[in-house]
This record gives sequence, structure tokens and C-alpha cells, in this order.
Amino acid sequence: MKNSIRTGLALLGLGVLLSACAGGAGTQPATTAPATNTATSSPSATSSATPAAAVELKTASSSAGKIVVDGKGMTVYFFTKDTKGSGKSACSGSCVATWPAVTTTADTPNVDGVTGTVGTITTSDGKKQVTLNGLPLYHYAQDKAAGDVKGQGVNNAWYVVSPSGDMINTSSAPPTMGY
Repeated sequence: MKNSIRTGLALLGLGVLLSACAGGAGTQPATTAPATNTATSSPSATSSATPAAAVELKTASSSAGKIVVDGKGMTVYFFTKDTKGSGKSACSGSCVATWPAVTTTADTPNVDGVTGTVGTITTSDGKKQVTLNGLPLYHYAQDKAAGDVKGQGVNNAWYVVSPSGDMINTSSAPPTMGY
């Protein structure tokens, strides 16, 4: 009989232990729920971070003064052969490889600190090229890091852009046409 009581108590203890484990498992979903809520709030955090990440034009300081750069900090340029408000780029053929268009998927590019009028035109391959004050914007293939301005003044035809949308010509020679 003593063995039966001991066995019964042992089984009862085992039952309590299993209940405690089940309670621990019950606690687990409670900890999982906040983690799920955290994951749910994570997209909100991502959403609030998205506008900053989605900035397509902003300003930066450079050796040419305050200029316009893309969202990654890469310098953007004007091409003196472009005609303001024409709705097209004068850069074609081999020019495009050296001076790729600043493109967007937005109808209205998101800007920070840029005060000129921002818009888009359609490139020959159907992409949206960003414009500032009616002139297409370009990158320079030789600019490898944010802050590079290696395209400034190239062939007296390529110039960095001010936040108001003016060409910053730091050379004293008049611009020539070409690329």
C-alpha cells in the first residue's frame, strides 16, 4: 500500500510537473504574441523609414558649393546641350554610357532641400528621367562614391546643379557643346 501511495504521489508530482511545463508553453505564446506585435510594428517602423530612404534628390556640400545629389549621395549633373522644357534628353548613344540618366519610378520624385521644380520626362527606353527646372539630370560614370564631382566642367558641357535648379559653372570658359 505504501508503494501505491508513493506511486500515486509520484504520478501526481509528474502531473504537476507536466502542468507546469504546459503552463510554460502557455507562457510561450504570450511571449510570442508581443514578438508578433513587434513584428507588426516593424513594418510601421519600416514605413516611417521608407520616406527618408525614398528621397530621390537632396542637397550636399561639395567643392563646388551646395549641390543636388541623388538619394545615395551621388552627384547629379546638367548637360548644356539639353533644352529646358523640351521633354527630351540630348544625351544619346555613347553619351548614355558615360552619363546615365537619373531615373525614378515615381510620377513626382521625393526631394529634400531641393527648391527647384522637380519633374520627369520619358527616356528612349521608357524609363522616367528626373528633371529639375525642366532640364534632365544625369550621373557621371566616373563618380564612384558619394560626394565625387569628377564630372564638373567635363568638355565645358556638364555641370553640377544647385538646390534651386541652376547650373553651377565654376569654370571661366564659356561652355562648349559636346560630351
